[in-house]
Amino acid sequence: MANLARLRMIENLSGFLAVDKPAGLPFAEVVKAVKRHFNLVKLGHGGSLETMASGLLVLVVGEANKFAADLMAADRAWEGTMELGLATNTHDVWGERCGGSPEAIPLKELPDRIASVLPDFKGDIFQTESRHAAICRAPSMGYEIVDTGEHRPFMAHVYRLDVEPSPASPTELRFAAKVSSRVIARTLVDGFGRALGCGAALKTLRRTALGRFSLADAVGYEDLLACGSEDFAPKVLPVTKAFQ
Repeated sequence: MANLARLRMIENLSGFLAVDKPAGLPFAEVVKAVKRHFNLVKLGHGGSLETMASGLLVLVVGEANKFAADLMAADRAWEGTMELGLATNTHDVWGERCGGSPEAIPLKELPDRIASVLPDFKGDIFQTESRHAAICRAPSMGYEIVDTGEHRPFMAHVYRLDVEPSPASPTELRFAAKVSSRVIARTLVDGFGRALGCGAALKTLRRTALGRFSLADAVGYEDLLACGSEDFAPKVLPVTKAFQ
């Protein structure tokens, strides 16, 4: 009877589950694995997360799925790194080189150059997504370059963008950003590299916030799958969390 009661409790759950997705794992695999592990009838998500990216993936449980579109349209925050001297057809380091020049990296005046171009990447901006995308269909497979066709320019908004040299490498920059839902991080990086004059490609990306959710709300993916059904319900955040 106890097992039946737990199953009924899970069946009636409604809310949000914040997961810290590891890099290299397709977000659809996370949704499928969590749904299967906890025998959930209805499990959606509040916005996809690229395979190469890590960080906050908000899953939507039960009747809370009616609010999934609100989450998809919410502002989000990112942290990541970009590789200077490289421009690719996918705007990230997994694509084919189509420009960029290591010799053109302004190492001596890099902080001043960053400061001079940053104002152009704040506020309303126009972006055009690259027609090519680096897609990993499963964790064991490499990245495949897919032609997605031409895309139209669109307007998005950057609330905050901080960029600084990385201590890890002289050709790497770290960035943190708060943006509207439509901003494409890799395209933002590509544009920033072009403005610097040397090219740049997205190297790492981590989503740290989505709407009113942050990584502080999240449970690690492996830790989640190590839980039993009796431990699942307390991890589901109430619907009101999205609107507080």
